[in-house]
Amino acid sequence: MKKVIAAICFLALFGLSNADTQANKLFELLKTKISRNQPVGDTWSVLDDSIDEYSPVYIGAQEGMAQLDKISTLPGQPEGVDFDQYSGYVTVDPSAGRALFYYFVESPTDSSTKPLVLWLNGGPGCSSMIGAMAELGPFRVNSDGKTLFRNNYAWNNVANVLFLESPAGVGFSYSNTTSDYDNAGDKKTADDAYIFIVNWLERFPQYKTRDFYITGESYAGHYVPQLAYKILLNNKNTNQTVINIKGSAIGNAWIDDETTYKGLFDHWWTHALNSDATHDAIIKYCNFSNFSSSTDMCEDTFDKAIDEMGDIDIYNIYAPICLNYDQKNASGTGSINVFDPCWEDILISYLNDSVVQKAFHARPTSWDTCSGDTDAVVPITSSRYSINSLNLPIETAWRPWYLNKEVGGYLEAYKGLLLITVRGAGHTVPSYQPQRALALFSSFLGGTLPPPSATTNVMGTPAKITTFPAEHFAGKGHESCR
Repeated sequence: MKKVIAAICFLALFGLSNADTQANKLFELLKTKISRNQPVGDTWSVLDDSIDEYSPVYIGAQEGMAQLDKISTLPGQPEGVDFDQYSGYVTVDPSAGRALFYYFVESPTDSSTKPLVLWLNGGPGCSSMIGAMAELGPFRVNSDGKTLFRNNYAWNNVANVLFLESPAGVGFSYSNTTSDYDNAGDKKTADDAYIFIVNWLERFPQYKTRDFYITGESYAGHYVPQLAYKILLNNKNTNQTVINIKGSAIGNAWIDDETTYKGLFDHWWTHALNSDATHDAIIKYCNFSNFSSSTDMCEDTFDKAIDEMGDIDIYNIYAPICLNYDQKNASGTGSINVFDPCWEDILISYLNDSVVQKAFHARPTSWDTCSGDTDAVVPITSSRYSINSLNLPIETAWRPWYLNKEVGGYLEAYKGLLLITVRGAGHTVPSYQPQRALALFSSFLGGTLPPPSATTNVMGTPAKITTFPAEHFAGKGHESCR
């Protein structure tokens, strides 16, 4: 079995603001599962089996499409852009008229040898253009909603980065069959993403043999491992494109319901967001392993827990919230070291400009964002409970890692998996700590652990690359989001 490293990257701060829709989408999912009237969802283990049979997937004509997708310039982009960028659609189901939108940025240097990295935002149902334009992409949008400024810590400094809007109905991605929007679950999302990659590699054949990594955050804690599992399974059986997958990394991942809920409520309580009485009631009335058996008080107590928090940024509980975007000072160039709390309004304004959509080769669309240890959505406690349930042997004990002579976060390496935090970050790590996020990502790609002290060289120590069996990617027991 191909070696795959799962690097789970989590926040170092904790963070409910109405503007942060990726977190809010997770909260909608959370509330639905706690509800007395929760829908019955299929599990990934039921939806996806390991039968060693393979049906060839759809591959469309791709010759010449890459050149058509090349972006000449984005409206408002700064001068001196020194890398190629592409965007457009890849059809994944011609009979349904279903196509997924992508944005691809090559590295300014040595793009012909650097790896290919796929980025997936979560939700479920949130656009990866959030990642592209507000987190790790080469540009951020200025507060005027019309111009861009450069992200000096963009991940395409060290890799060629592919942002995918998935499933259909998210962002610019679409289907001509409206029932597709009602039937998008985890399995279909993984199936479509796999077909997308196979076709995209036909469009960009120079990347067929390139090292390939899957990254993402939030509900991509389902998307990333499920797609990785599908790739590993199909690589064994296909006579089509074999994808050279090397590893995966997930930030603040929603992985397993039981451990995530337990960590969520414990984190709220230990960070003084909830009272002792409310936390005790949640533990008493909610069955995290089977909410259908919880008492009626569980949903009511959850509502109380939310009310007790007040109006805070659930992405980052110590960050300011967007108070009034309409009255913001819209002049000047933004700073990559100061994350604008009104980022969502700004991004929506930019991506709904018809000129911008034309430059991205997107269909006219009413685009929206969604159909760290300061993160309160999928906090570090949830991550640790999830990893502990795997009972993996520890190969590097818990320790700090450093950048610029300061603690950048903490890590613990297990056999085949790395848990690492980023100090001072919220749910979207690169938004709040772009330099530390890039350092972490660079270490991941280089197969090294970040330095253990302020005096260690920047590359740190070699990480042990060990086999991570495919069954760990199967997501068995994880409920599919419908």
